[in-house]
Amino acid sequence: MSQKRSIFEDIGAEKSEAPATRATGVIDAGRRDARGAIRVWLAILFVLVFAMIAVGGLTRLTDSGLSITEWNPVSGALPPMNAADWETEFEKYRQIPQYELLNKGMSLSEFKAIYWWEWGHRQLGRFVGLVWALGFFGFLLTRRIPAGWTPRLLGLGVLGGLQGAIGWWMVSSGLEGTMLAVASYRLAIHLGLAFLILGLIAWYRMRLKRPERELMQARRGREQLMQGWAVALIGVAFLQILLGALVAGIDAGRNYTDWPLMAGAFTPPGMWDITPAWRNLFENDGTVQFFHRLVAYGLFVLALVTWFLSRRSALAATRRSFDWVAVGVFGQAVIGIVTVMHSSPLHIALVHQLGAVIVWVLILRARFQTLYPSAQSVRG
Repeated sequence: MSQKRSIFEDIGAEKSEAPATRATGVIDAGRRDARGAIRVWLAILFVLVFAMIAVGGLTRLTDSGLSITEWNPVSGALPPMNAADWETEFEKYRQIPQYELLNKGMSLSEFKAIYWWEWGHRQLGRFVGLVWALGFFGFLLTRRIPAGWTPRLLGLGVLGGLQGAIGWWMVSSGLEGTMLAVASYRLAIHLGLAFLILGLIAWYRMRLKRPERELMQARRGREQLMQGWAVALIGVAFLQILLGALVAGIDAGRNYTDWPLMAGAFTPPGMWDITPAWRNLFENDGTVQFFHRLVAYGLFVLALVTWFLSRRSALAATRRSFDWVAVGVFGQAVIGIVTVMHSSPLHIALVHQLGAVIVWVLILRARFQTLYPSAQSVRG
């Protein structure tokens, strides 16, 4: 027989005294995955790709990229082990145009110096692939990849494999004809893809830092005006990176060392001497350096305008992110001028290239902030 109820009794008071558990939906499921561990793994990949860009730049600046004339993804991991192996590798190098036209008569010890740069570059690439594979398949097999992230993380590996193939496509361009180095446009594609991979890694780390539900809420308050300007910065910066690769590809930074003029004029002499005219954009050192300077000026002005517009943002994090973009672009412009005026010495040219990585990440960070604004208290 049921007992009488008090009219003041709360409905549902008779339910089980067991502590209630909060139901979690798909968005909250990320708490059970390995977001933190994946961010650490991506940080390691970021450092390795950064190192790849640095070693690749040194390989180009030391004219070492053609010292290994074959692409053997597996067996090529082992360097020459004895004198006979070294002589075989050296003989292969003596068959290509770079040796005949640039390094004829070099000694075996001089050959070893450039060989180790290229071997190290390729070996580092293999190590990056190994770190990616161990991390990706480890998270995949343990089912700890957040929902929707498997294609993104797999894509990084696919792009890494494509980068290796493009690297050989680039090297092969310098093994025949009268080439002293690799084709500059292939170098630009190779470097551009490296920056794309680096940018994706940085973007994924920023996304994984915050839960999906928080990102969805933050996106409702995105700053559309600054978002558009950030996209423009990304486009112009990427174009400048490609032009920088063209400059490096034909050693265009070692000529026209006056600034702001070029050989005493606004434009260099013989800008369009090569026929057909479009070849000047890839092969004429004066033309390539001129456009690299021109886009640098455009990027500087764009960064300044974007910084000025960001002052209107009510979010301190947005203003700070564009502060850093302006500082980075200004610093990179100064380093670029110093690099040219000193005829691109190895150490300054390398700093300039690595400065491009810093600016690239700062711009992506500002773009992320405009798309997913950080929460801010009423007091700011």
